[in-house]
Amino acid sequence: MRSARQHGKGRKPQRQTNGDDLRRAINWILGDDIFTNVRLHGNVKWKPLALVRLAMFWVWSSQPGLVEAAKDAIATVAKLFGSNAVAVRSYQALTTALVRYTPQLFPALLARIQSLMLKSGQAASRVGKWLPIAADGSRVTVPRTQQNEERFNKPRKSRGKKKSRTKRRGRHARQKRKKRHTKSHYDPQAVGPQMWLTLLWHIGLRLPWYWMLGPSYSSERTHVEMILKDLRFPLFTLFCADAGFVGYGFWRSILDQGHSFLIRVGGNVRLLKGLGLEVRQRGDIVYCWPDTAMRKKQPPLVLRLLRFHDGRGEVFLVTNILDEAELTSEQASSIYRGRWGVELQFRSLKQTYGRSKLRARTPEIAEIELHWSLLGLTMLQLLAMKEQTQAGEPAAKTSIAAVLRIIRSMIADPSEPRLASASLPSRMRSATTDSYQRHAKKKSRNYPRRKEEPCTGPPIILSATTEQRDRAREVLSRQRAA
Repeated sequence: MRSARQHGKGRKPQRQTNGDDLRRAINWILGDDIFTNVRLHGNVKWKPLALVRLAMFWVWSSQPGLVEAAKDAIATVAKLFGSNAVAVRSYQALTTALVRYTPQLFPALLARIQSLMLKSGQAASRVGKWLPIAADGSRVTVPRTQQNEERFNKPRKSRGKKKSRTKRRGRHARQKRKKRHTKSHYDPQAVGPQMWLTLLWHIGLRLPWYWMLGPSYSSERTHVEMILKDLRFPLFTLFCADAGFVGYGFWRSILDQGHSFLIRVGGNVRLLKGLGLEVRQRGDIVYCWPDTAMRKKQPPLVLRLLRFHDGRGEVFLVTNILDEAELTSEQASSIYRGRWGVELQFRSLKQTYGRSKLRARTPEIAEIELHWSLLGLTMLQLLAMKEQTQAGEPAAKTSIAAVLRIIRSMIADPSEPRLASASLPSRMRSATTDSYQRHAKKKSRNYPRRKEEPCTGPPIILSATTEQRDRAREVLSRQRAA
């Protein structure tokens, strides 16, 4: 009689399929324990995990339309997890559920992604002791419908009633009209309806950390201030941003939450020197204390001014970290140069991922389309970062276009058996950018749409007056007494 081991020796090992790899990847990120605090309506028969799976394949689909992508996602989830795992059966039901439950699902899912990011890329998550987060904003176009225009366009100012023709005729009719003065401020508006996206991006891991949406006229600084109040950040978080994120009130909001910042400054910032506070006076110590803060008897901000050279000229940065040992000049330069990756993240979202113009014709669905598109893109980057970190590849080498091609090719035929060398982890490890040395310039010689932005220039640094020094000492003494 043959033993069980001898009986199974002649069998060929069962080949793994693309669907097996996709299930393992989804289960590594998602789980029922993530959504324990989500409260569903009593008539709902599906679980939050089923809806999130369907939403992921919806935004990963290569179909050009939202309805076709929903049908494709429903068929894919039925093949991978069974027909009972399909949360809803139509595009209308999917979008209705996402509009209602995204405010609950989004924080829980993003917290899970953040924990996996820090666990998988532990070595690159911090520069020294700092966790660097870049902040920036960009606009995303939505279809020109009446509802989208009402939600995302800036409201027009109401004009006064025009005078009737009879009143205009008379002895003043032949008088020359006065010249209209040009606008004293620059306030450009979007040509069509657009959504404003403010993105917080992890510089070391090169992955989105958090984001916020709003109309096209939103303020990115206001978005960041709202995120600071609502979201808990890890210890020693360092916010790095360009010259648009300046101002006494904005910097104070970061410091009040117990975090630090590294911000570029230019001619739009006025700083003081020699204010005479109890800080070791060095050549790189400056103060931010505008007149409004001084009149309100608010304390001045003690900052450290850093200077670097890039390809275009001098770069001036300020930080509240005064000790050189805590944040060296080399670390500050590395963090700020890495901030440029947030611009590449916007390009990947709009061009590579195809979200330069959304497809939803109503504001509610447009918002969930962008939210879940960002979540889907972040998950793809997280899967690639996990495998490439284990293989020793730096995070900067990830090719988002290659990752997207791999996932979509596996979704197209989930039941196809594959070789061990063609598994999802091995293919993700090879999804890196080319390593050849470029010898020619990448930009064209004559690019008519290129936007030549002026350099920010150096900040305005003034010597503190006697009145300012006296007021500073008065504010400091009041703080001590309190």
